[in-house]
Amino acid sequence: MTGNAQADLFLVLALVIAAAKLLGAVLGRLGQPPVVGEIVAGILASPMVLSPAVSGRVLPADARPALTGLADVGLATFMFLVGLETKDALPHGGRGLSCGIAAGGLLLPLLGGMALALPLASAHAPGSHAAFVLFVGVAMCVTALPVLARILADHHLGREPTGAVVLVAAAVTDVAAWVCLAAVIAYAHAAVPVRLALLPLCALVMVGAVRPLLAALLRRAARRGAGGADTAFLVLAVGLLGSAAATEWLGIHFIFGAFAFGAAVPRSMPSLLRTGIATRMRQAGGLLLPLYFFMAGSKVDIAGFSGQTVLTLGLLITVATATKTLGAYAGAHLCGAEPRQSLIAAVLMNTRGLTEIVIVSTGLELHLIDQTFYSLMILMTLATTVMTVPALKAVAPAAQLPKRELGAEQRSTPQGTLRA
Repeated sequence: MTGNAQADLFLVLALVIAAAKLLGAVLGRLGQPPVVGEIVAGILASPMVLSPAVSGRVLPADARPALTGLADVGLATFMFLVGLETKDALPHGGRGLSCGIAAGGLLLPLLGGMALALPLASAHAPGSHAAFVLFVGVAMCVTALPVLARILADHHLGREPTGAVVLVAAAVTDVAAWVCLAAVIAYAHAAVPVRLALLPLCALVMVGAVRPLLAALLRRAARRGAGGADTAFLVLAVGLLGSAAATEWLGIHFIFGAFAFGAAVPRSMPSLLRTGIATRMRQAGGLLLPLYFFMAGSKVDIAGFSGQTVLTLGLLITVATATKTLGAYAGAHLCGAEPRQSLIAAVLMNTRGLTEIVIVSTGLELHLIDQTFYSLMILMTLATTVMTVPALKAVAPAAQLPKRELGAEQRSTPQGTLRA
């Protein structure tokens, strides 16, 4: 690099964003979610592929803290949008079938992941074995809602009944997974009970004070037209950062504050204003979120993998895929879905992608898992995400289901379908 710290930071930032976007676009052309390419770009820059000396020059140690901070800002905007748009998806039609799919896709992976983690804890748990086991169970439950929405859109299933039902099921699953992850983090960091005791108070403030205040501010902004949209975005951006800071101070993680603030935004906000705010948030975080996944990929290191480690990776992929697909299929079937519809739902629910990367990175950051297990989980995430599109094409060659496969009660689609 140049030897000038600031020049190096700007140069590395430009190279990282360009590489992440380029690989994301290439994988996107191959039918895969762009996040796969962004993570692969990070892996290609890691010491596993490059020599440690070359990797250190591509990603200098003194630039990493600043890159991580910028990546966290991108992640916070992403989590805000997940909270904002997940809330819209939850209340609409097909709830019974969606909840059945979500329950099966949550419970069986949770139990399977915990069972698999028990014999692995002694080798890969840097701290509490119980926290490690609980964390792995939660990590196995995830379905990546934004990646799933992109796959549904690409295959013209986004507004079909089956796609809508699976999207709501993924939203329910991820909300439950975030709640469980917060509980695991609180359990693992029980050494700070004073701050954690303030968490219920913060929740009450969010619901009883922040939400009504946002409703009043957004009503005023809507009456002001374009100028009001700018003001509303500024208010929400400041609130997002403040909420993220509050939960980080409490000892949970800033992702929960960002998610909760997005969920607290009133649903009564006019659709035009909501669209404008969401667009601005995507633009604000659009360059920085790929940086987060690039940095996540750069931490993967399998250079010293042994035969036992490869076996563990195989078990992780097998258990993750089997429990998620079987659980979702059983949940759909028990709720009256036809076999083909149940199979498509099971395949789609196995998508992990962005959300899994966030959870696994959080586990490494909070020392719930070690570096080797982190690398294994990242590779498992890539494998399960990559296999989704080919599996969907195999079970649904037309990538579209006729509407008659759903009952009349289940034919409405979520008006808040996520835009990936």
